[in-house]
Amino acid sequence: MTTTYPTWVCDGSPIPDPFGHGERAVRFLKALKHPKSTARGRAFQLDPWQERIVRAIYGPRHDDGTRIVRTVVMLLPRGNRKTSLAAALALLHTIGPERVPGGEVISAAADRKQARLAFAEALGIAREHKKIAGVVNVQDYRNRLTYPNAGSFYEAISADAGTQHGRTPAFVLADELHAWPKRDLWDVLRSGLPKTRGSLLIVATTAGRGQDNIAHEIVDYARKVARGDFDDPATLPILFETAPDADWRDESVWHRANPGLAHGYPDIEGLRQLAREAENRPGDREAFRQLHLNVWLDHSTSPFVDMPVYDEGAAPVDLAELEGAPCWLGVDLSSTTDLTAIVAAWRDGDDGYAVHPWFFCPADNLRARADRDGVPYPAWAEAGHITPTPGNVVDFRAVEATIRDLCERFDVREIAFDPHLARNMLNNLAEDGYPAVEMRQGWVTMAPAIKELERAIVGRRFRHGGHPVLRWNFANIAVETDKAGNKSFHKGKSRDRIDGAVAAAMAVARAAAGDDGRSVYLYPTARPDGLLVF
Repeated sequence: MTTTYPTWVCDGSPIPDPFGHGERAVRFLKALKHPKSTARGRAFQLDPWQERIVRAIYGPRHDDGTRIVRTVVMLLPRGNRKTSLAAALALLHTIGPERVPGGEVISAAADRKQARLAFAEALGIAREHKKIAGVVNVQDYRNRLTYPNAGSFYEAISADAGTQHGRTPAFVLADELHAWPKRDLWDVLRSGLPKTRGSLLIVATTAGRGQDNIAHEIVDYARKVARGDFDDPATLPILFETAPDADWRDESVWHRANPGLAHGYPDIEGLRQLAREAENRPGDREAFRQLHLNVWLDHSTSPFVDMPVYDEGAAPVDLAELEGAPCWLGVDLSSTTDLTAIVAAWRDGDDGYAVHPWFFCPADNLRARADRDGVPYPAWAEAGHITPTPGNVVDFRAVEATIRDLCERFDVREIAFDPHLARNMLNNLAEDGYPAVEMRQGWVTMAPAIKELERAIVGRRFRHGGHPVLRWNFANIAVETDKAGNKSFHKGKSRDRIDGAVAAAMAVARAAAGDDGRSVYLYPTARPDGLLVF
């Protein structure tokens, strides 16, 4: 396959059901009632596209009758009633024919409020049906519904509710996974599923932002299964998403991403109003694309460059091959408690650049920092993408030692610093004869540097090797433009880190000036201590 779109949901193609479990599940769901249903007798509305999803989950079986599908990744825009469907499936496993004796049925969400929504949906369905209401016990304050006849129960929990170790779930709904602040609860529930034979995991989410989170990891794996890159019949990808370059104003694009539109939901007039408002409000436009068209966005709402274009520069950078080539370093020391970056730049062809970064962060409370910033610092550290220095602040001695090592290894022509936090390091290196220069991070110096960096990325002449921390930094950039068209970088949110992107702009600017030893943009002046100031 070359597309991830689930054409099978609407094409009427056969769905295997050798043991009748798909039909059994459909019959159970159609027998339910929903308090908001407009159908006769308030019957639960299971539209054809939803019915086919249910059949695809429960119908296909191994020869011994066990279910083939163990993980469902359902990417649906807002308003397509994924919570209602997921809540009905939770009841299918709590009181319906998919229940197991003593089975734990869990829906998990980012916070208590979202968890309550899923539980309230299931509770409303249960209470609307007199027979069901008479055989279940409800502990509303615990978001828990129990079916004593089987000893099974359904409980809604949240990622901010503390430890959940010891769970042995038979069914897990991971609701709006894109909003989960960290992966701890995911790891606990995911590791508990194999304890129960025939367990099922359903991920039901809209698109998110960024690539450094558990939701993107899971959805991207599902994409690879959908394309046929991986042979994994136990994973069922149901990905109603839109290509980033699709025309977000085109209503045919809306219908393709929202299977419920053919049945009256979400409200088409509501979408039209949102689209009209988004015409002149970039933030609203990005939210519309993300939440209603399932376009997976990067962190920034005003990005420096399109990240798919940036990603085209992911060809490997072989440092061993560059040891004899002229090299320029950009250093952003930032705050001692935040991320510090060194980026090396080499000329790559006539007008391109190859870069490689070195990142540093405090080692203390590394996991807490990961939770704060929403990125996997511990995994990055283990992979060598970032260096944690001892203590609760970045050890600038380790940074300086790395710079000295790089100067020994490479033909470093300049080491560019913003002097704001680098005075001691600058002086130490200059006194020892290293080519340290000041490069202040104001409009005069950074606007031309950013322009050159943008030219290289957009021209597909910026090779970065796909370094994950550097990519995260670039994805975080929010751009500010003055009346003259000059651009500057700033953080989209206070927790975002852009240090590597700033250091990359500095290094590229100095590499651009490296042909004849002077910059076409920047005019240095000499200080009495021998430092050049740009």
